Amino acid sequence: MEAHSGVVRVFARVRPTANFSHDVIDCLPDGQTVNIHHRKDSRKPQDTRRNPLNNRSFRLEGVLQGVSQKDVYARVCRRVVLGALDGYNGTVMCFGQTGAGKTYTMTGSTESYKQRGIIPRALQEVFREVEKRTEHFFSVHLSYLEIYNETLVDLLSSLQGSPRPSPRGMVVMEEPGRGVFIRGLSLHPVHSEEEALNLLFKSELNHIFGSHALNRNSSRSHSIVTVHIESRSRTLSDPKYVTSKLNLVDLAGSERLGKTGSEGQMFKEATYINKSLFFLEQAIQALADRRRDHVPFRQTKLTHALKDSLGGNCNTVLVANIYGEAAHMEETLSTLRFASRMKCVRTNPAVNEHSDPAAQIKKLERDVQMLKEELSIYNTLANRPSIMYEPLSEAQLAEIHSQVQRYLEGNLEEISIVSIRQVQAVFAQFKLAVQKQGQNVKDQLCQTYDLVEKDQSANTAAIKEMDSSGSTDDVTVDSFEASNQSLKNNEPKDKQRASPLKGLLSLPSSTPPKAKAFEDFKVGPGSKLNHILKENKAVLLERRSLLRQLTEELNTLKREIDCTKATIQQEETRGGQGQYLVLEKEPDATSLMQLRELKGLYRQRHKVLLDIKAEVNYCEQLVDQCRVHLLSEFENWYGKSFPVPEEEEEEEEEETQDKTLKQGEDNQRPCELLRHDSQPFYNARYRMLKRASPLYSV
Repeated sequence: MEAHSGVVRVFARVRPTANFSHDVIDCLPDGQTVNIHHRKDSRKPQDTRRNPLNNRSFRLEGVLQGVSQKDVYARVCRRVVLGALDGYNGTVMCFGQTGAGKTYTMTGSTESYKQRGIIPRALQEVFREVEKRTEHFFSVHLSYLEIYNETLVDLLSSLQGSPRPSPRGMVVMEEPGRGVFIRGLSLHPVHSEEEALNLLFKSELNHIFGSHALNRNSSRSHSIVTVHIESRSRTLSDPKYVTSKLNLVDLAGSERLGKTGSEGQMFKEATYINKSLFFLEQAIQALADRRRDHVPFRQTKLTHALKDSLGGNCNTVLVANIYGEAAHMEETLSTLRFASRMKCVRTNPAVNEHSDPAAQIKKLERDVQMLKEELSIYNTLANRPSIMYEPLSEAQLAEIHSQVQRYLEGNLEEISIVSIRQVQAVFAQFKLAVQKQGQNVKDQLCQTYDLVEKDQSANTAAIKEMDSSGSTDDVTVDSFEASNQSLKNNEPKDKQRASPLKGLLSLPSSTPPKAKAFEDFKVGPGSKLNHILKENKAVLLERRSLLRQLTEELNTLKREIDCTKATIQQEETRGGQGQYLVLEKEPDATSLMQLRELKGLYRQRHKVLLDIKAEVNYCEQLVDQCRVHLLSEFENWYGKSFPVPEEEEEEEEEETQDKTLKQGEDNQRPCELLRHDSQPFYNARYRMLKRASPLYSV
């Protein structure tokens, strides 16, 4: 099986014992099958009718019975370690009943070199391979996590003289591209096997053990030793590198409290251990069932920390440690069931390849320089040595600007394009020319008809008239675009002080209709605004009249052009029963000259028509702004001069607008005040102005 296979490999290791029950547990010669002959109630073996024999067969990757520590490592862990050096994540974990040999399998004996377990052998394998693979540079870091009573503990944090961090500071996290990691867990760089083993053995002093009836040195917590490996090519031009994590997991053993006799603190520890292992089995069952979408990884810290190992990007191996004695056959059968379910789990191992940004940038810069050199050689061979691929200089940009201007003026037929940078510069110059032309048209309109200046002069005259009336308040009638902001900035703080607009016209005590009040307002306080509106409308009517005149002229020219074309066509050909006879002489030169003159005149008139249309649109905007501003000032003045009760205000609002539209101004049509198509817009704007302007508050 390859190192990157997605199948979880499962082994069973039988603890050596002098009381091995051959009649109950049978390890077949193929080295992969275990048969269990077990009665449901082992306390009554003599009654075979009420206690029938239960036969179960389990086929695994391998059954390790009477196998040395060296052979266990070679069969179980060596492939995973070599895969980690190639960039694949790997996990080796031991599961089983307390006292079945899990810690011995993972750690072994620290007193005997031959009895060392999977973890020290894996560290030795890692550094031996690092010395062999001289074409790559490896960096190795070590971390040691303990999960005790659902609390995360860093067993390596106190080895550097710093106090152990608070358990609340360590959290299981997930990030895209990084997977599951422990925030707050310390990583220690190691450069040799000896340095790694020193950290491992020192941290074992902080590991929590206990003694009970089945095991004198029972591990009271789950421990995860993680070897973090990073491999980079020694070739400087290669920006890619790979990373991997090798998790070596020693799970605490499941306990039956009736057999272990745990009490007090050990009873509490056993409860946490059994609970976490129970949720681990639930997660495995969910992973083995392809129909289930949700896997409860977050039930415990253990399952969350092992999420990638159980069903993610990882090569996973499970060692099920079992007893060979009849007294523990219930626990052995439970462990083998868990192992058979683990075989159904599928992982998705893949190389964790990354790119160094700095090295990637250097590589791209070299590639760009090489491509430039190749293009230079190609241009030389194609007799185009003047083409440059560097950023354009100031002189080149000035030349492009000159070419664009001459092209727009008609003095240049075409602009020669020799590079992408020149195309970008030409388009930039066209964009600037369009923006400048638009600004020139706007400035020319303002200077020709003096529309905006008239509005500003009227506002200035209105301010002087208000100041001369003796009012102490400062009121500014701003331009149409900023009228609302001006009203907010100049609102008097004292609501009892009279508005200056109210004192400009003496009004009767009774409240007049809004239509009549609007007419009075236009000849009184709003006379300046009304005068500006009339002037702008007069200019608009003049422009519209000129637009209609030009349209009629263009239509007349179009008809004359069509008639001239028809005359020329008749002179060129004569029809006779479907046959065309070509004349010997050319068409009349006068007709052709007339056609050219008509076309030239048509183009000239059409250009003038486009300019007049732009002026009409601009004048329409000014007239609309004048209307909005006049209505807004009228509503402010009317609300201050004739306060109405709050309950009647909403009812009169719509009625006032309707009457105002019907009355119009100068006995004109209703659309003179507000055009029908823009009425919804101005109605909404009016309500917005009323909500925003403080002058409407009584």
